[in-house]
Amino acid sequence: MFDRTNPPASTSAASAGSSPAERVMRIAPLDLKQQRFRTQLRGFDRTEVVAFLTEAADDYEHALREIDRLRQDLVRQEALLGEHREREANLRNTLLTAQRLADEIKESAQTESKLIIREAQGRADLLLQKAQGRLEEIERDINELRLRRRDVEGSLEGSIQSLYRALEFIREQDRSDDKVLLHRPRQADGAAAPAPTQWPSEAPRAADERG
Repeated sequence: MFDRTNPPASTSAASAGSSPAERVMRIAPLDLKQQRFRTQLRGFDRTEVVAFLTEAADDYEHALREIDRLRQDLVRQEALLGEHREREANLRNTLLTAQRLADEIKESAQTESKLIIREAQGRADLLLQKAQGRLEEIERDINELRLRRRDVEGSLEGSIQSLYRALEFIREQDRSDDKVLLHRPRQADGAAAPAPTQWPSEAPRAADERG
């Protein structure tokens, strides 16, 4: 057995600044290889003890290297985990920002669409009012034209009736003149023709010519 009352200096020095995993293993592989045991009568075989300690030291050193490798892997994994967490946080913030922007754009679009619809409705109402006013104006013009047409038709009808009465009067006069000519006796041949009828305005002038 090795001397526990006097541990090797390398073990004490290593345990001072070692990690918790290293402090559990207070014996270094070199301590196993350099450990010397006191010899006693009827003790163990020195060669077998040295071989066993050498093999144990090799396994122990391999275990420490594996622990160190695992510790380094753990550090790398923790670093990768930190990066993934940071990326996840950035992605979450990006998604939240995108969602907020989408909500703002949606709200702005809805507000703008409502404004456009309101303006279009206002323009439509204005155009409808103008069209209604124009329609009323056209209806007034049509009614006025109808009244004028009635007046013109009445005036033309009155003129036509007056012309018709005048034409009838002239026809009656012509028929009366024809009757007078038919009942007037014919004059003999060689008889003096009757003197032409003198208008009242021509009688004084004829008297002056005789004088």
